[in-house]
Amino acid sequence: MSEQKKYFQFGLTQHFACNYLPEKKERLMVVMNHELLSNENYQRLLEAGFRRSGNQVYRPHCKNCDACESLRVPVQEFAPTRSQKRVLKINQDIEIQISSLEKPTYYPLYKRYINAIHQDGGMYPANREQYNNFIFSKNISQLFIELYLEQKLVSVAVTDNLPNALSALYTFYDPDLPKRSLGILSILSQIKVAQQLQKNFLYLGYQIDDCSKMNYKSRYFPHQRLQGERWQRTNK
Repeated sequence: MSEQKKYFQFGLTQHFACNYLPEKKERLMVVMNHELLSNENYQRLLEAGFRRSGNQVYRPHCKNCDACESLRVPVQEFAPTRSQKRVLKINQDIEIQISSLEKPTYYPLYKRYINAIHQDGGMYPANREQYNNFIFSKNISQLFIELYLEQKLVSVAVTDNLPNALSALYTFYDPDLPKRSLGILSILSQIKVAQQLQKNFLYLGYQIDDCSKMNYKSRYFPHQRLQGERWQRTNK
């Protein structure tokens, strides 16, 4: 089937408790025929505020709430803040590598990360089936941006590789190295890789200002948020 003749069908979930704002109810619009996904049309869905988890592609569709705003960084214009420069300096001994295939070392690191950092979350305790269903897609090209310290894997940023953008799916890292700020370093590494690949954007997912676990994305400048149907730019 040609790209022009692919039409997505959409459905709505029931309302359920919001994972990020406890006083709210959440509902999602989901792509029903996700088997039609390709790198090209998933990029268009990202531009419209969608995101994926495994093979499921969705966007929030909540009555009387628009707290979730897709955020992307125009990577060719990115300038690190003073604190981000400090993270880079602290981690000068860390090596970045890129893989297009999953490695056996990933899941043990993912398990350690989830079980140490996210004991209050829906993914705890980690298991292999959940990992496979969440991380991978049958139709979307992926990069795994790895960080190594003294030849030991300490972080993996799972990243979708699209025609003019990278999209950060999930990052897991060594929970025993808190002073390294590996979460920040991994985003900076994704930006660096996006620049090297001549991409326009790095999509970081949903920014939720009132959720402490989800409001870190706005610290990368400049960035754009999808508000309503328009991308609005924010400088420092």
